[in-house]
Amino acid sequence: MIESWRWFGPQDPISLKDIRQTGASGIVTALHEIPNGTYWPEEDIAARRQMIEAAGLSWQVTESIPVHEDIKTGAPGWERWARNWVETARALAHQGVKTICYNFMPVLDWTRTDLDFELSDGATALRFEFVAYAAFDLFILRRDGAEADYSEADIAVAEARFAVMSEAERDRLTANIIAGLPGSEESYTLETFRQRLSAYKGIGREELFRNLSNFLEIVVPEVEAAGAVLALHPDDPPRSLFGLPRIAGTQADLERIAAMHSSPANGFTLCTGSLGVHPDNDIPAIIEAIGERIHFVHLRATRREDDPRSFHEDAHLEGDIDMVAIIRALRRLERRTGKTLPMRPDHGHRILNDLAGTSTPGYPAIGRLRGLAELRGVTRAVDALDGEAAG
Repeated sequence: MIESWRWFGPQDPISLKDIRQTGASGIVTALHEIPNGTYWPEEDIAARRQMIEAAGLSWQVTESIPVHEDIKTGAPGWERWARNWVETARALAHQGVKTICYNFMPVLDWTRTDLDFELSDGATALRFEFVAYAAFDLFILRRDGAEADYSEADIAVAEARFAVMSEAERDRLTANIIAGLPGSEESYTLETFRQRLSAYKGIGREELFRNLSNFLEIVVPEVEAAGAVLALHPDDPPRSLFGLPRIAGTQADLERIAAMHSSPANGFTLCTGSLGVHPDNDIPAIIEAIGERIHFVHLRATRREDDPRSFHEDAHLEGDIDMVAIIRALRRLERRTGKTLPMRPDHGHRILNDLAGTSTPGYPAIGRLRGLAELRGVTRAVDALDGEAAG
């Protein structure tokens, strides 16, 4: 696997020089400064690629070209946004960036309620707490029809949580959920968030599957002709939020999406953290099932809490997944297919100097450095053991 690192561009507090010192050789990035739906000029892509290469690194993956909400809803005229998307993909491929991560999550990208959940060792982690999410949905957002999505017990607990929250705590929860986490496609106010949710009235899972299929029919042939591949990111978390459908959370979902277009360019990002939140997902089995379509890998671990609808980011070798088995399955996939997959340590705990708060939420320097070192060690151990067994 190609050890890579997510970088948010020149404004990222972690510099390319810093990344070089982690031992990573690849960069995962995007032109985050360009608005959603807008074509990325090839000269801007070339300038960013040259900046990365001047630091002794290579731009391995684009994460992400945002998919415009009109595409997801199938709104009239959505095709023009798809054409912009295709033109950006072609420009990236022409500049040698041929793996394109994207997602098809309605309205919100990855979602957390707490960006600084304190762990027993004093480190902090990202967390999704179901009660806090419900309190926001029911009593801050006041989404129409929200009560139908919760049990009476859930509503009572959420109301009690809301009642004891200070104004500052309510503002912080709101910001964490809708103001835009790193790499997310949009930032909302409460009012614009309500408006965006209303655009999905009448759109369920089947409609969203159909809209993704229509998008792929336009995009996949063009991407394949350019020599590039698509890598759909699983939903995070892999279940409905705010009454919105989500369609990429289980093995069955991914297999259905793979069947939408037979081209290998219609592929996936294997995110072990997102998939690990769903208790029924067997990630090594998913690798076996769709391995030919896996083009990019996020390695991280999540841990479900006493209420399994809540979870937090755990250390990379802990949590609810078997990271050793996953890396073994990925290395066997690479040997079988001849592919070398770009991977990155995803998220990470704030530890040591990260706790000063200068790092981007979810993307601390030292926490990810620890994760990358642990993953590198597991990979080398697995290679040595499998090599001995083969010999």
